[in-house]
Amino acid sequence: MFTIKNFSVVPKFVILLLDLGATATALFIAILIQQNVAVQAINWEHVINAVFLILLVNALVFTTTKSFTGIVRYTGVQDAVRIAIAITLSSFTILVVNTLALSYSKILSLTNLIIALYTIFSFFFLISYRVLVKYLFAYAKNYKMKKKSVVIYGAADTGVATQRVLENDGQSNIQIVAFVDDDKKKGSKNLNGAPIISFTALKELVALQPIDELIIASYTMPTKRKNEIVDFCLDHDIKVLSVPPYSKWAEGKFSSRQLQSIKIEDLLERDPININNNQIRAQIKGKRILVTGAAGSIGSEIVRQLIPYAPELIVLCDQAETPLHHLELELQENGSRVNCISYLADITNATRMNNMFEEFKPQYVYHAAAYKHVPMMELCPTEAVRNNVIGVKVIADLAIKHGAERFVMISTDKAVNPTNVMGASKRMAEMYVQALSKEENLYTKFITTRFGNVLGSNGSVINRFKEQIEKGGPVTVTHPNITRYFMTIPEACQLVLEAGSMGNGGEIFVFDMGQPVAISDLAKKMIRLYGLIPNIDVNITYSGLRPGEKLYEELLNDEENTTQTYHDKILIAKVRDVSLDAVKQCTQELEIILTSTNDEMKLVGKMKELVPEYISNNSVYEKLDTTVISIAQ
Repeated sequence: MFTIKNFSVVPKFVILLLDLGATATALFIAILIQQNVAVQAINWEHVINAVFLILLVNALVFTTTKSFTGIVRYTGVQDAVRIAIAITLSSFTILVVNTLALSYSKILSLTNLIIALYTIFSFFFLISYRVLVKYLFAYAKNYKMKKKSVVIYGAADTGVATQRVLENDGQSNIQIVAFVDDDKKKGSKNLNGAPIISFTALKELVALQPIDELIIASYTMPTKRKNEIVDFCLDHDIKVLSVPPYSKWAEGKFSSRQLQSIKIEDLLERDPININNNQIRAQIKGKRILVTGAAGSIGSEIVRQLIPYAPELIVLCDQAETPLHHLELELQENGSRVNCISYLADITNATRMNNMFEEFKPQYVYHAAAYKHVPMMELCPTEAVRNNVIGVKVIADLAIKHGAERFVMISTDKAVNPTNVMGASKRMAEMYVQALSKEENLYTKFITTRFGNVLGSNGSVINRFKEQIEKGGPVTVTHPNITRYFMTIPEACQLVLEAGSMGNGGEIFVFDMGQPVAISDLAKKMIRLYGLIPNIDVNITYSGLRPGEKLYEELLNDEENTTQTYHDKILIAKVRDVSLDAVKQCTQELEIILTSTNDEMKLVGKMKELVPEYISNNSVYEKLDTTVISIAQ
């Protein structure tokens, strides 16, 4: 049985017959109008001759242009263009034939008005029945489906584009209920048939009718407002989606498939930061740059952000072969014009590092190479010291030896009042470069940057939670009260470049990390963003603090204070003075322990001598805290 639902598979000759019938009807109406709708005045012999001529001409034209081969249910602009071309050729051919026929007889008698009207009506009929069938098909498909009520947050260009995408998508059965915008000037207005309301009015609207989805179509919305919206939607079972970044639009458009559920990273982001690009460019342009740990989360982003400043070359040093290879491919695919040279090596290999410095003579060094996982380093303190302390010593000493202008070290908030081996090793690294900066007649400027967790980094708790939620749980949190600071990778690296450019040597720059985030609250919100209910659909379990882990991260020691810089998100930490001789002596002793006994207890005890604030927590090294005599006093 032939139905609307299977109309799209109707044989092509049926569409051709319909098209011929439509044009014949158009001709008859044109003749009728010419005769002022006086049927009795029509010369039916001429009409029959004209209809026969048009059917013959159009059969040839439509077959040549293939105007009837398109699938009716998907009629679009290209079909309209093809039909317009066919009708134009048809009318021109009929005009020529009619002109020639008038020279011999009056058997057609088609006036120019009839041909013009025929052209207009033919195009209208051919397009109209296709569009009608298209919408009948869509209706037949969706009439039993419940329409989704959608609200678009953002009544600007992006919001309008979102509305257009949804309404043109045959797969989505939606109704745009309203636009929401914080601009009071847009209040009480309409946009393409939908009212523009405030966030307060949205709350009232939700109380009156259910809303299925809210789409955030704004790139300038403050993170605080975004969190308010998401929290409200989660409380009212409204799914939150976001429009893809403009960079992912194709030819100024995007598809409904690109709409994504809001991510936790979007809610932890902060307002965009401003950096002094001109100052950074003046320093970086034409320089030779070394980035250690270049294949890691921070190192690779530093590389990406350095490239626009047009350095002469960037040496990508890392011991991880596969990630380094991936970074190399990424830079090649992006068409980087900067000479980026991959250098596979271990930073603790002094000979190979020296060869690297001799070959490339880097003027700027960004030292991002480090071991960072607290539990792993608590188990392997020898590797923490070897990589985080001795590795820094090797690169820093070579930077001085080979006349590098700046050495920028990436540190961590775990170096403040460390409770674990990893934090203590990073604090020792900070102290070493600080001590070096006090040497007289030193050309190299040593700068340290200190910040907390970054979103999306390798091993991030957010990535771990995502994996656990997608597996159905449970989500494991170490402690109900544990908190952490978070910052996006791009933001952290922007501040690293800014701090590196403003430093005069010896500073520890501390970044404004915003407010700490309760990890248990983070886990609950992530579960809710998946449309699930915490502790019902996905359980949250508490595993207890891991060795060396502490509840609250700090950015400053209790004995430290800060001074402002010209950038409101970058402060300078005032730390206690450290004896260069003491630092060098302790570092040498650590090297001796590493190369001789590899005694982990002795190694950690030596670290505690230089870092008296290092008090172990939930660790086998707690017993050392009562016996260590600090040599730093």
